[in-house]
Amino acid sequence: MDTIDGVWYMKGCRRNDPGCLHSPRELAALVRTIGFLPLFSNDIPGFSVEEHTPAGDWWTDGPGDPWAWRQVLAPEEEIAYGKFFDKKAGFVSKKWFPVFANYRRDGYDYEGLYEDGKMKHRNRQVMEAFEPDEQMRSLELLTCDLKKKAAVAKGFEGAVTELQMQTFIIVNAFRQRKNKQGIGYGWHVGALMTPETKWGYDYVNQPVGSPDACRDRIFEQIRKCFPNAEEKAIRKVIGIRY
Repeated sequence: MDTIDGVWYMKGCRRNDPGCLHSPRELAALVRTIGFLPLFSNDIPGFSVEEHTPAGDWWTDGPGDPWAWRQVLAPEEEIAYGKFFDKKAGFVSKKWFPVFANYRRDGYDYEGLYEDGKMKHRNRQVMEAFEPDEQMRSLELLTCDLKKKAAVAKGFEGAVTELQMQTFIIVNAFRQRKNKQGIGYGWHVGALMTPETKWGYDYVNQPVGSPDACRDRIFEQIRKCFPNAEEKAIRKVIGIRY
């Protein structure tokens, strides 16, 4: 997506292009093939949903609308959705998620990061809102409900974005808020949970090598799929620290 004179322009493809996506099923297959894929275009040509879909299909509310595909794929067992790429949205496959988690968390859990001064207090407040209830049921929280429960006075949106980048929380669905009668109303909003709730602690935290080795695996996978990608662009998109 480019901005020219304050107007957004999508970098879409033609409907008859070989790599054009026509359904959420085709998008899910591409995510599994590459392992991870940003929603919008970035400094790596071709590395986005945007560039594999016709520009005119976005925000049409029809079955071919890639923006609506987020709602279809977020609950899928084999895919995670969230702000994983330079603080912007995209998909990571179940297979690759432990690699992302081990790299992005630098081998820590959130409590360890906080104790070592590597996590902000507001981020810890958000994570504590996901602790299991008295019946040991893990939680899924709408963004609006999470904000109330976490009681973060300032910087809530930034905290949620940072925690998605660190893979501590994901968007597992999009749901309507409900009134006192239990009837849904308004826009669909993100329903957040931990990936451990979706896939289990042992799966997300399985041994997949050192954080540095995981970083290199992500880097090399992009190079394999997009051989012309520049190193600087790869580092920016996937958050590799110099």
